[in-house]
Amino acid sequence: MQSITVTINGEKKEIYFEGGETLLDVLRDNLYLTGTKYGCGQGACGACTVVVNGEAVKSCMVLFRRLEGAEILTIEGLSKNGELHPIQKAFIDADAVHCGFCTPGIIMELYALFTKNPDASEEEIKKALNKHLCRCTGYLPLIEAAKIAQKYYKESIGKEV
Repeated sequence: MQSITVTINGEKKEIYFEGGETLLDVLRDNLYLTGTKYGCGQGACGACTVVVNGEAVKSCMVLFRRLEGAEILTIEGLSKNGELHPIQKAFIDADAVHCGFCTPGIIMELYALFTKNPDASEEEIKKALNKHLCRCTGYLPLIEAAKIAQKYYKESIGKEV
């Protein structure tokens, strides 16, 4: 059994694990943070995307043992005090959440993008969305949701999000 210390959704934790687990395995199986979805297991679908040290990463492709000291944010860590994050709210307002399987990964991808660049161009937004597979909505509702999310996010800057 091994352990490392990471900060997950704002809480510093010492996590025990066997050794060969991915970040996705530890999030879902050890910490019961099941908002991060297992999709393809090969880094192609984006369902498992979380933010590590400010970067969107496919958690199925990251060995947990390499994350000593990392700051990890999952979909569960976005809402605060029962309030949805502006990006989450935008997806509801745009009616872009259908089955919801891909949604957490897409929201985390956009969170990483907008945190770094609140003024991301439509091209940059589409490039971020291109890293994710969605079989329900098609991509037009996702692009519309992303534009609304960007607007809401920019409005929230300076407020606690």
